[in-house]
Amino acid sequence: MSDAPKPVPVDPKLLEILVCPLTKTALEYDREHNELISRAAGLAYPIRDGIPIMLADEARQLDDA
Repeated sequence: MSDAPKPVPVDPKLLEILVCPLTKTALEYDREHNELISRAAGLAYPIRDGIPIMLADEARQLDDA
């Protein structure tokens, strides 16, 4: 049994209107990692308790390896 909290789903309507705050480009929803991906900025914005954290300081740098 895992004690890890299950990700809270994000409202699909919200996902339709959100854009990267740095590049103003569309975001991709990564359900597996519970993140919003900005390919243009190379960042992954976390989603916590169903709320996207749209701050570059909180984003994870994407590994394009």
